[in-house]
Amino acid sequence: MGRITDDEAGEAMTAHARARMQQRGIAPDALEHLLAFGREAHDHRGAVLVYFDKAARRRLAREVGEEARSLLPRLRRLYAVLSAHGEVVTVGYRYRRIDRQ
Repeated sequence: MGRITDDEAGEAMTAHARARMQQRGIAPDALEHLLAFGREAHDHRGAVLVYFDKAARRRLAREVGEEARSLLPRLRRLYAVLSAHGEVVTVGYRYRRIDRQ
């Protein structure tokens, strides 16, 4: 996906996603890392699920370094749902495995 700035993040996010970020204590930096390094999976209904798998966590640790090591335990369960146009629809923390079928 590529990095997004704070201005772009505000424009590319629904009000619902902003509310969920605040309610769930998800920092904008965490979402930025997810969108830059996360794995994408299409849900076959037009949306894209972005999440951290093992390879994505390794890429993040390699690129960001020590800063990422302290974030990894919390980031590993983070996910975002994007619309077909790339707008962040919602964000949250997974409590179940992602079904990739």
